[in-house]
Amino acid sequence: MDAESLAQFLKNTPAENIQKIEVITTPGSEYQVESSDGIINIILKKKMTDGTNGNLRMSNSQNKYNASSASASVNYRKDKLGISGNISTSDNIQAQDYTLRNRNGEYSNESTGSIDDPNKNLGGYINIDYQLNDNSNLALTWNTWANRSYDSRVDLFNISEGPDPISGLLEKKYSISRNRENARSYNNSLNLNYELKTDTLGSKLNLNAAYLNYRRFQITDNRTIFSNVFGNDLGLSKQTIQDLPQYINNFSGMVDYIKKFKNDFTVSVGGNYNKTKTDNDTKNDTYFVDPSRPTKNEPNHFIYDENIYGAYLTLEKKLSEKFSGKVGARYEITNSLGTSDNSQNPAYAKIERNFNNFLPYLSLNYAINDKNNISYAFSSRMRRPSFWEVNPVRNILTDDNYTQNDPFVKASSVYNQEMTYMFKNSYFLVVNHSFVKDQITQVPLQGIVQYANGQMGTKNELRYIRTNFGDRHELSAMLGLQKSFFKQYWSTNFNIGIQYNKNKGSLSMDPTTGDIFPTYTNDISSTSLLIQMNNNITLDKKKTWFLGVNGFYMDKQQIELGLLKDLMSLDLNLKKIWNNWTFAVDVRDVLRTNVVEIEDYQANGNYNYIKNDQYRRGVMVSLTYNFGNNKVKKVRDIESASDAIKNRTR
Repeated sequence: MDAESLAQFLKNTPAENIQKIEVITTPGSEYQVESSDGIINIILKKKMTDGTNGNLRMSNSQNKYNASSASASVNYRKDKLGISGNISTSDNIQAQDYTLRNRNGEYSNESTGSIDDPNKNLGGYINIDYQLNDNSNLALTWNTWANRSYDSRVDLFNISEGPDPISGLLEKKYSISRNRENARSYNNSLNLNYELKTDTLGSKLNLNAAYLNYRRFQITDNRTIFSNVFGNDLGLSKQTIQDLPQYINNFSGMVDYIKKFKNDFTVSVGGNYNKTKTDNDTKNDTYFVDPSRPTKNEPNHFIYDENIYGAYLTLEKKLSEKFSGKVGARYEITNSLGTSDNSQNPAYAKIERNFNNFLPYLSLNYAINDKNNISYAFSSRMRRPSFWEVNPVRNILTDDNYTQNDPFVKASSVYNQEMTYMFKNSYFLVVNHSFVKDQITQVPLQGIVQYANGQMGTKNELRYIRTNFGDRHELSAMLGLQKSFFKQYWSTNFNIGIQYNKNKGSLSMDPTTGDIFPTYTNDISSTSLLIQMNNNITLDKKKTWFLGVNGFYMDKQQIELGLLKDLMSLDLNLKKIWNNWTFAVDVRDVLRTNVVEIEDYQANGNYNYIKNDQYRRGVMVSLTYNFGNNKVKKVRDIESASDAIKNRTR
């Protein structure tokens, strides 16, 4: 289940139908390798009643702008047939305020302004599950999502300072970046599932075949406008029109077989195949007001083909009443080919990558006694770039500031270790170590450019290059509790700990052009305090009123782009349950402290500063109505063969 479907599933599933939710932080070899952020396993109560149930949900929120959403879900069961469906819609404007500063020697740039991105969404799913006999089921699932973002706006006021190329005297220049974008995207997927129970112990065979189609159409109008110190419009300087369509087609297959034995021994074996083709026919035309500068045309018809072959084996055994373990491995082969028949960059004509990955897994659990438990897990995963990230296009912010995608970027390897000690199922200590090799990130290259042809630039440039930037270590130790007090009127989940980050990487050459910049280096570590809490308080004896007090604090820490300053948020919610109705009010980021600031000083004199305010403080009011028979058996939740691929679309 992809992230969007999961969110809708949780919103539209009555709490009484959920037995438990497991968060698997170190997924085993049976899970696809893109699952580096963990797995959410939802276990539903086994209810066999026929009938119909569902819910209706509406919400309205207010931060900088107003937003609304609505959804309807239904679940139907009759004998061997189960049908579930959902439709949801939302309308919002994603607002951001930006401050960007950078300097290099005598050159400096500052951009301030806002980004407003309106979004209208419509999506849903239908799942049909039929029991062929006592041992087998056949299911068909269709997911769809459509997004329209028209008149997305970027308005920035820019101040640049540096020596005049002729006189050498310092001068200030003022400009306005006014970018407008119209975009729409469609995501449709179809999955066919066959499940066969092979014995009474729980052994089963699962077969999945899926097709995914993704389409995005995007037109951007990026304008650089002359200005004075007061930000007045003095006329057009340059205009860039970008046509950025993207088509993605994927065929996926997945087979899993779980064999259970009487002596608490389980063998899992399986494999998957993914075939993806993306078509990106980009057109990039730049027009200058200066008649001496001709129109610049930069087309690039980039086609990316990818084939992934994977196989895994896991062995799980309960060795004694106290000790159990699980060991496994996944082996994957990835073949990819990127081609362009009209790019201005000859390096894009053919980009071929072939690599293999061996990904082991180990978990151990020891129940010391009925109060104490200790466990250890090691997992190795991969983080492949999204299909947009390998499409070699620029996302223009200002005349001298843009983000460049990179067709040469490769998958990152992620290795996680986690040791957990649990006392009375309430108090815990978690020690975690994560190592990311060839991390995918955006690296700021800044300064006077030495172009690949040997010529030197005449002005300061800032390019955020998406590339593999060195390695990252993260070590954390967390103390916490999850416990109810006062006859379960107060339930809390609280943890506090420290986190150590170490980044090591350097880059001087733009891998997409061969241009040389002053070297950007990140070889700095940091130690940070982390606090997180979730509290649910029952306010009345009938248990119809609930108060939630949630929040987090994250100390400043070193990331790939520099020093991320401390972040915190306090969230409050009030909920009332009345028969089949649920009314809720959520207040997020009460103190308006969840604002991103990143600052970076380089030994060569380069300086970068980013402040990004996404207006996270807001109020949301929601109303949910549950109808029908709550004892109706839920339709099976099926993992689509294309879920990992869908997560790599924008």
